[in-house]
Amino acid sequence: MNIGIIAHLKHPIRRPYMGGLEAFTYEVTKRLIARGHTVTLYASELSDPDLNVHVILTDVDYDRETLSRFRSHELSEDFISTHHAYLELMQDIDGRQHDIIFNNSLNYVPLTMSTVTATPMVTVLHTPPIFEMKRAMSHERKTGRIRYVSVSKPNALAWQPFLNNCEVIYNGVDISLWKFHPKPLGDYLVWFGRIHPDKGTHIAIQAARLAGYPIKVAGSIADSHYFQTYVEPLIDKDVELLGNCNHEMLNELIGNARCSLITPCWDEPFGLVVAESLACGTPVAGISRGALPYLVSPGTGCLTSSNDPAELAGCIESAVKMDRSACRRQAEENLDIERMIDAYESLFSDTVSKVA
Repeated sequence: MNIGIIAHLKHPIRRPYMGGLEAFTYEVTKRLIARGHTVTLYASELSDPDLNVHVILTDVDYDRETLSRFRSHELSEDFISTHHAYLELMQDIDGRQHDIIFNNSLNYVPLTMSTVTATPMVTVLHTPPIFEMKRAMSHERKTGRIRYVSVSKPNALAWQPFLNNCEVIYNGVDISLWKFHPKPLGDYLVWFGRIHPDKGTHIAIQAARLAGYPIKVAGSIADSHYFQTYVEPLIDKDVELLGNCNHEMLNELIGNARCSLITPCWDEPFGLVVAESLACGTPVAGISRGALPYLVSPGTGCLTSSNDPAELAGCIESAVKMDRSACRRQAEENLDIERMIDAYESLFSDTVSKVA
């Protein structure tokens, strides 16, 4: 099958991943190529060339120190550049001989332009409803040209007012790359991800202290104001900041922790950190928001519906006692990336057959 994949343009698609969307796009592209499909990834120029990238946006203005192309005085220019990148792509895409377009852009232009293109499109909803996509979707739905997929059930429900139907394919991780740790070697908790108010790092640190455990924090500072205001004042001898870790370091860090703290402060559509923790055999203590209660079963984690660190501390006490083999099984049976790729391949084939 000839597949054109449209990437989000906030960051290049390469390792180390800046977030879950970059990880998803990288892995799905790599694995579809490995399965023998002809794949073209439409992305920005610093993306990994092994992904058969067709550059649609320059990265000359991408700041490698802040890892961002969004500077406050250039927002309008950036918006226009992104708009034109997608517009030019969609004007030409029917001539590229794709059987299907796999849209992961989170942008309104591919949705709007789908009404005048002949190539069928599958669009993944990686976020809760956002204004621009809702508006574009309302017009696209009059023709119903696009097949939509959500990465989780709660996210599909959030989009339901704007869609007649939205299928669900859960994200996954490469289970084979995450070593299972049947018994942790450490007596600490771990929190990993971007240090950002949406991720609730400060809540995790407070809960760990109340539960009587040291905590190791791995990840980049994505919001300096949040870090300086809410996280930095909490740092003491029991809080270790590790920064970004490579895969091997992260595997050992998570696998040897008593449990992972996952503390979303928004309705996160999925959260690869859940799959990664369970793949290591590490149970989860967290906040029951977004997809988290759908990914963590009673035997693999304990969740609270509150942002209260004291309640989360109680979840920690339960989680550290859970069966680590059950955590690994949950990841293998439900969160394996190869199952995800199987599901997308089946969806693409079905979509193309209905157009033919």
